[in-house]
Amino acid sequence: QVQLVESGGGLVQAGGSLRLSCAASGTIVSINAMGWFRQAPGKQRELVAGITSGGSTNYADSVKGRFTISRDNAKNTLYLQMNSLKPEDTAVYYCNADIRTDYSEHKLYRYWGQGTQVTVSS
Repeated sequence: QVQLVESGGGLVQAGGSLRLSCAASGTIVSINAMGWFRQAPGKQRELVAGITSGGSTNYADSVKGRFTISRDNAKNTLYLQMNSLKPEDTAVYYCNADIRTDYSEHKLYRYWGQGTQVTVSS
């Protein structure tokens, strides 16, 4: 069984910063791509940023230049550094990861965290 646990959310004023973490634990052989998504009230879940196992990154246009995604493969942990936060960044942030859990098969399974609330006040 694999778990992803996010932390680091909270309430911050516009212009402030937060750092989200997502720790993966359980039966993990390897982790492929990882990503951060967010869902605001009444809106669909959207991709914020993604990172491959090799460190290549991609970002939503709305966060480019403000957010930075990174990962520590030794700790099976994903991060999202969020700077210059805006009220429109308010949402529940979820991490996901494509994980291989069995040495005998080369299948990847996508896991999701439970989400962490980020609220940016104006």
